[in-house]
Amino acid sequence: MRVLLAAAVSLVAAAVSSAGAAPHAETLYPVNGTISAFAQDGRLIAWFTRSANGCNAAHVRSLYNGLKVNLPKQGDAHNVTCRWNVGASPVTLAVARKTSDVLWTLHESSPLQFDYVVGAGAGDQRERRFQELAHTDRGAGLWFGGLAGNGATLAYGVTSVDYVDEAGCLAGTDSCAMKIAGGGVYRVVGRQSPKRIQGTSPAVAVAASDGRIAYIKTGSITKHGKPVAGTHAAIKVVDVADGRVVSSIRPQGTPVAIALSAHVLATLERTRLGLRLAWYDPATGSPTGSVPVAIATSPALTVSDQLVVFHVGRSIRAVEIATGRVRTLVTAAAPPIGLSIEGSRLAWAENLKHGARIRAFSVNGRG
Repeated sequence: MRVLLAAAVSLVAAAVSSAGAAPHAETLYPVNGTISAFAQDGRLIAWFTRSANGCNAAHVRSLYNGLKVNLPKQGDAHNVTCRWNVGASPVTLAVARKTSDVLWTLHESSPLQFDYVVGAGAGDQRERRFQELAHTDRGAGLWFGGLAGNGATLAYGVTSVDYVDEAGCLAGTDSCAMKIAGGGVYRVVGRQSPKRIQGTSPAVAVAASDGRIAYIKTGSITKHGKPVAGTHAAIKVVDVADGRVVSSIRPQGTPVAIALSAHVLATLERTRLGLRLAWYDPATGSPTGSVPVAIATSPALTVSDQLVVFHVGRSIRAVEIATGRVRTLVTAAAPPIGLSIEGSRLAWAENLKHGARIRAFSVNGRG
């Protein structure tokens, strides 16, 4: 009888312990090397690894069947990705689940500042260099304005900067002031040359969801010629197919990051009183909520129709759109790279002292 009673108590204790267990992150995939960028779309995850001795590469893995492909194709195929000196240079990455295509950027600081927009896919693994965005130290030339992927859409932003009076600048008879000369949001389809989405303007950030893109319009140029949003920057939501403007948003502060889901556009905005997270209806542009956030909040957002997710250092936090309540979800082991929400799966990459890994957390609390 005592044995049965002890067993019953043990089972109850185990059940209580299990029911009260805190949600935790799990490792989806351990990685050799250092991860520079991470993205996900649907059941596809993608990450970019840099290597000191081997080849840099973009990796795509299906969470549905575990199949994986490394891009671009190596061997006899010539590519710049493999031996590029990535170092600590920024790499951006986007994946589109419906085509299994990936875009990434390679950055160089000298002799000119430039970003290669490069891509490949599971169907055609050869590297394609879509565009080189180069500019001088003064700012004249093309500037990269962000990268986004979702569904069948891969897109990136560009701002063209030029002298107001180049001849006068060179002759010393006029200032060397710069101006916004053009640009827009460009879409990549397969291996075709990128095409500017009709009606789009110069952009400093881009997000994508369900056949739509949102972008922060370039509003001004710094004294070093760098395009920025500006105090009164507008955010446009457009249809990818024809460039039709779905909505136009005027944030209350200067937007420094955006994210887009089917029914929510989220922004991180710098105001005179500090940083705030705001969210809008992308169909109408109407504001629907906002909360103040820590000044140390990273300028990177991800959003679903229920949550806006951001991070402050290693602390990953979320705002509930329905209530505006802010809560801490989980603390990463290292600063999260490419924090991204897909359904209830929140995923990111992190570099550890030895190796790296892809992590995931269920936002509905199932671990």
